[in-house]
Amino acid sequence: MDFDQLQTFLEVARHASFSRAAEKRFRTQPAISSQIRALEDEVGAKLFDRSGGRVSLTAAGKAFLKYVEETLDARKAMLSALAEMEHVPRGAITVGANEGTCLHILPEVFAEFKKRYPDVSVNIKRADYANVLESVTDNSVDFGVVSLPVKDNRLTVVLIHQDELVVITPPDHPLGRMKSVSVGDLAKYPLVLPKTGHTRDGLEDLFRERRLKPNYSMELDSSELLKRFVAAGVGVGFIARSNVQEDVRAGVLCAIPMADAQLRRDLALVFRKDKALSRAALAFIDIAVKNKPNDALNSCAKSVVGSS
Repeated sequence: MDFDQLQTFLEVARHASFSRAAEKRFRTQPAISSQIRALEDEVGAKLFDRSGGRVSLTAAGKAFLKYVEETLDARKAMLSALAEMEHVPRGAITVGANEGTCLHILPEVFAEFKKRYPDVSVNIKRADYANVLESVTDNSVDFGVVSLPVKDNRLTVVLIHQDELVVITPPDHPLGRMKSVSVGDLAKYPLVLPKTGHTRDGLEDLFRERRLKPNYSMELDSSELLKRFVAAGVGVGFIARSNVQEDVRAGVLCAIPMADAQLRRDLALVFRKDKALSRAALAFIDIAVKNKPNDALNSCAKSVVGSS
């Protein structure tokens, strides 16, 4: 057996799914099944029960899981220790973050980090807020990047990016020609919202406080899909300003600040307080903190005329 097979076993065990493990490992499901069969042949025991359309660990699988976790943790510690001896960041770092952060915040951080430390492998695990925090606490990622606040006292929280929520509309929308918009005005239009998360919770609290009854036109679980549906005229949306800058420059969307409310979307790097940080991890924190967010764009793209 090899470390690659052990990592595959761990992903199947964590997700209780061969298909989810295939997604996480960027492989086909048959390839994942083949690795598990090879492991079972080598250890001489059935590791997963696949009956009834469900995947669960057998008694042997549960015992094997403990050794796999210890082995992979020992491998990571060994690689880090050897890198420390050379006083050069090496090894691998895995970061968990949501879609918007992966697309609009982390690329600059990763680019700067790889420029300085090309021998360190950097991997990303895309997930929503709750799953990122879970991945940090179960040590399947080294760091998570999530929006504040973070209330888990087991985690160290380091602010790396300051942002705010803005209203987005197509350029030809009535609100797109305004310099700012009130919460009351927003309630008059169909709204496109994320299904869950801090943005959704903050908006619902805001409308509740103002005793407004918003018209929810569509709920989506992807920030990029949300932007596309807003651009198509389905409704008015809300998104972190940094996530829409390219669309504003291209004249596809307008970003309008709220006149009588402000919802922050600040991002933090989070990791376990009891985590022994390698030189590579410390270097990543340093670069993430020093990376400056792009200048905010105001209102609509310059190509839109007649703003008031």
